[in-house]
Amino acid sequence: MKAKIISQNKFKYIDEGSGIPIILLHGLMGSLSNFKSCVEELPKKGFRIIMPLLPIYELPLLKTSATELSNFLNQFIIELKLENFYLLGNSLGGHVGLIYTVKFQNKMKGLILTGSSGLYENTLGGSFPKRGDYNFIKNKTEEVFYNPKCANKPLIDEVFETVNNRKKLIKILAMAKSAIRHNMRKDLSKIVIPTCIIWGKNDKITPPEVANEFHDLISSSKLFWINKCGHAPMMEHPNIFNNIVTDWVYNLKK
Repeated sequence: MKAKIISQNKFKYIDEGSGIPIILLHGLMGSLSNFKSCVEELPKKGFRIIMPLLPIYELPLLKTSATELSNFLNQFIIELKLENFYLLGNSLGGHVGLIYTVKFQNKMKGLILTGSSGLYENTLGGSFPKRGDYNFIKNKTEEVFYNPKCANKPLIDEVFETVNNRKKLIKILAMAKSAIRHNMRKDLSKIVIPTCIIWGKNDKITPPEVANEFHDLISSSKLFWINKCGHAPMMEHPNIFNNIVTDWVYNLKK
């Protein structure tokens, strides 16, 4: 991805385009590159795309939680003086966005969730990540997608390196356990701003029933399905995903 990473105080982020601001939030095992298509294409459609690098590995162990990442997000938004923005979160990033939205939705125009945790997530396929077993990591990375070919070697190598870094693995496990404990079912009715839910019909990590439950519990939500798609629609079907985001936002503005 060609986008420049900006460093400002304690924040590292991408800031591309001008117009309607959308803040992208990556997942636990995700990275900035997961939103490559959004960063490259959505600015052409009239959006300012802002994506902070979430400090999953930098937080103190006892503060490694989605709530702390939400606090970090709030500080980031204050630092950049952002207002009237949309949050778009995948997986853990969706969970972080939900926590922020419950507290600060008066600052926002809308929320976009895709493969979000917060209700249920089958982390790494329900298995403890086996360090040193490349084929295990390859298989689990492929399970993120409907089409296993989307899990290319650079992506598998990145995940393999992460889970074989002891310090990173400890933080990943702590974050995953914290996210499971922080179930948001009772809080979702508090969300009243427009919410767009984009889900892969073949998501094994957060199955389709999770999307239906989000839709039922968030009264202001609209649910969009993508066929032959797993846990990361913005990677597996980027054009469809970007079109849904664009059409939904512009229809709100009519």
